[in-house]
Order: sequence, then structure tokens, then C-alpha cells
Amino acid sequence: MINILWLLLLLGGLITGALNGHLEAVTAAIFDASKTAIMTIALPLSGIMALWLGMMRLAEKSGLLEKLAHLLRPLLTRLFPDVPADHPAMGSMLMNIAANMLGLANAATPLGLRAMQDLQSLNKKPDTATNAMCTFLAINTSSVQLIPATAIGILAAAGAIHPSSIIGTTLVATASSCVAGITAAKLLQRLPCFAIPLSSVTEEKKPLLEPHEVSVSNKSSSETILKKITPLSFSKKIILFLFGSFFLYAFVKLIGKSPQASPWINGINTLSLLAIPFLIGFFPLYAFLRGVAVYEEFVEGAKEGFQVALRIFPYLVAILVAIGVFRAAGGIDFLSHLLAPLLDRIGLPSQLLPLILVRPLSGSAATGLFAEIVKSAGPNSFVSQLAGTILGSTETTFYVLAVYFGSIAIKRSRHALAAGLIADTVGVVVSLIICHYVLG
Repeated sequence: MINILWLLLLLGGLITGALNGHLEAVTAAIFDASKTAIMTIALPLSGIMALWLGMMRLAEKSGLLEKLAHLLRPLLTRLFPDVPADHPAMGSMLMNIAANMLGLANAATPLGLRAMQDLQSLNKKPDTATNAMCTFLAINTSSVQLIPATAIGILAAAGAIHPSSIIGTTLVATASSCVAGITAAKLLQRLPCFAIPLSSVTEEKKPLLEPHEVSVSNKSSSETILKKITPLSFSKKIILFLFGSFFLYAFVKLIGKSPQASPWINGINTLSLLAIPFLIGFFPLYAFLRGVAVYEEFVEGAKEGFQVALRIFPYLVAILVAIGVFRAAGGIDFLSHLLAPLLDRIGLPSQLLPLILVRPLSGSAATGLFAEIVKSAGPNSFVSQLAGTILGSTETTFYVLAVYFGSIAIKRSRHALAAGLIADTVGVVVSLIICHYVLG
């Protein structure tokens, strides 16, 4: 499916550009997108990947991932029945989902890529996405958003009276899209057109990525590994308690500095602010107390981060060039003009259509369009509030698939793209309904 859509974006953009006389802009977009894919996205991502995969290796070696997976084992085993209950992938996916909910994009992407590597270690057909991968991608492209920080920031900067008023509508819309994404992934995997061929299931190929040293496939092996780790003595538990108390004190202190917002909003914002510093300190400290050689293991994980980033480069170039060509040629404007009469009948303002069409393709472009909508319609208008809800409850589906599947060289994405687009569509529809109901 993604092969056809990629070709349509590329050829559609070239043909549209030729008909509209925009070939000069299309040519410029090709080279700009290629440069952006490597210099603006991939290279900075390499450093972030090195940092977080180093931290994740410490969490893995200390047994922390297995403990996290154990906490939500009943839910995770239902969502991912093909993944062993105590496999490190469970902990990696859990941390990625939590980071997405808190809006920690810089942490969520590396954590998600690590989860994809763990899932790939279970894959018998390395170039084809498994059911677990497709479900995980559906959750990523429709993750529940507690605070739409980007949209709120733009509304606040434009002078909105109540910029946080979209939190409730976004929470309802993104929760609905998440349920829709998971449901779509589970149903689509049963269709013959998305099924994994029997030859692929029985074929025993060597995985592209070797399973991690502490990867486990059952409870007994997990317990054996945890027994080899230095247990925490009472004094070490006191050290962890003091570390946590320090951040709890910082949490309470920061909440008191923002009395203008509700306690719930202040709590979520403060939690998002402290989450990354806490994790950066907690992972090495916990691993050290469990007897792990923290520096050496961090370096090994960081090396893996650079290797993952290198694998992403060609996939990013491919998807960003196709998107850049289509936008520069006027393809988005053409679709907006074509669909505007239909959308007016269902109560969706036509000026939001470019945002809806661009959002699955480019996050930065969608943010720019949202800023333009707020400027032209006013930060307190219904159109701006609806646009902010849509921005917070949808995701850059094509980018996510290119990065996540590219990191493990998946060529056949099966139903992952369809599930992600269904989730985006439900997010837009529910945003429209809930905003008309609440904001009127």
C-alpha cells in the first residue's frame, strides 16, 4: 500500500507541477527535501538516538524493562499476543507510549525505535511487518495526548483568552483515534490481502537484528536473568528514595510557580518538564546500584543508536522528497479546492482542509498551517480551537512509518499505514463533533 501511495505522491506532484507551471518550485523542493531529511532530521536524530538507546541499554541490563513490562502484563499481552509476556519489547513499548502521552517527542521516538528492534528480534520474516509491529505503529500514530503542548503554545502566543480550553476536546478526540487505530489494526490483520503468507511464517530466516543479550521468551528465563543482577540492599533503596524525593520536591515547587492554570494542567506540564531529567538520572543510578558497568553499557547502547540512525536515512529521503514534490506542485491546494463544497456541508470549515491533508505528511508544515489559521481567524475563534484539537489528536503517519520501519529495514508494511490513516480520520471526525458540542 505504501508503495502505491508513495508513487502517487511523486508522480501526482510532478504532473500537477507541470500543468500548473510550478516545475521550478518542484525542482527546488526535491533538493530541499533531500537536504532536510539528512541535515535537519536524520543527523540531529542520531545524537538523540545515541543518548536514549544508551539509557535504554542501562534499563535493560538492570532488569528495569522486565519489571515495567510485568506491571501492565495483562493489558500488553492482550494487545500483543505474539510477544512473550516478559520480552524486553514489552518494557520498551510501554515507555514509548508513556512518553507519547506526556508529549515527550524527543524521547518517544528513540524509545519507539528501540521497541521496534526488540520486536524485530522475534520476526521470522525480517522484511515484513508482524502483527505486533502494526499494532504498535497504530498506537504510536494515535497515541492518547494528555497535553497538546504545541497547539496550546501557539494559541497562547497569539493572545488566546483560554488557550488550554482544547485540552478536554483533544483528550476525547485522541482517545477515540487510539481506540480506532488499535481496532483497525486487529481487524485488518485478518484480511487476506494483509495476511502474512504461510511460507513466510514457516520460513526460518536469521533476523536482521540479533536479539538483545537479555531478551527473554518466558518467565523462567527472565527470573534467571534477574537473579544474576546485584540485589538492592536497604542502603541502596535509601539512595533511590532520596533521589525520588528530590524530584518530588522539585515537582511541588514548580507547580507553585504557575498559579494561573488549574492544578491538573500544572501537574501535567510540570511532569512533562521533569520527566526527561528524572529518567536521565534514574536509569544510570538504578543500573549502577544493581551492579551494572554503567559507562561501558551506555557506550554500547549509543553505538547501536548511530547504527539505527544510518538505516533511517534512505527512508527519510524517499518519503520527504515525495511529500515535498506534492506540496510544491500545488497538490494540497488542488485537493482542498476539490473537497471544499463537501466539507462545508458537514460543518468542517474549508480553511482547515489543508491542515488535515498535510498533517499525516509533515508535522512542521501542519504546525505552520495551524499558526496561519490562528493568525487569520483569531486565537479565540471556533476555527482556531477546532484546528488546535485536530493538530493535537492526529499524527504524521507517513513520517512515523518511514522512520520506524526504516530503522529495521521493513519493506512490507502490510496494514500499518491503513490503520494509521483510519485513526487520523477518526481523530478529525471526533474533533469536529466534540468541538461543535463543547465550543459550539
